Amino acid sequence: MSSNAPSPAPRGRIAQIRETYKLTRRADPKIPWILAGVFLGVLLVMVALGAVFGPLWFWIVLGVPTALLAATYIFARRAESAAYASIEGQAGAAASALSTLRSGWYVTPAVAVTKNQDVVHRVLGRPGVILVSEAPASRAANLLANERKRHARYVGETPIIEVQSGNEPGQVPIRKLQRHVMKLPRSLKPAQVSTLRKRLDALTTTPLPIPKGPLPKGTKIPRS
Repeated sequence: MSSNAPSPAPRGRIAQIRETYKLTRRADPKIPWILAGVFLGVLLVMVALGAVFGPLWFWIVLGVPTALLAATYIFARRAESAAYASIEGQAGAAASALSTLRSGWYVTPAVAVTKNQDVVHRVLGRPGVILVSEAPASRAANLLANERKRHARYVGETPIIEVQSGNEPGQVPIRKLQRHVMKLPRSLKPAQVSTLRKRLDALTTTPLPIPKGPLPKGTKIPRS
């Protein structure tokens, strides 16, 4: 290949940002006006500061990237909200949200599925084995208890943590699920996690399809 051939990576990122913007605008039609308002608002503040403290040109040069950074931050937050809204209520939504956990976390969707389509997903990380249910609160406790017993035969003294995802009292909403899991106290070393992962492969069942669409952390947002 010629050394002058353009790299596909930048085009891929631009296409991804464009697709994220389209999906966000579909869920949040006011997003263009909100971003424009944030950009112009921050820029006007910087211009006002330049008029007071001077020199004006310096504050304008400083204001453009600052305004862009502010608009990018708002866009990222709105895109995240739109992504969660697009999967919330679908079967496998919790697995979709958890699948964006960074390296060191291992998510196995649908380790248990009932006839009522209640689901338990497994997350393995340094806190231990985390069982995450997608079910009404009236059925989730028993479902998680059964999975705890099943996993306890394989993991020994490893901590098993139960988490109910959902919008009922005592449950963790989908949009807060990833943050909740990442804040759990660490109990294992990375080597122990790898060993445990191999041991738990025997419990893996056919995964439940994960909802397609934008993921909360899976989009590339332009950096200032």
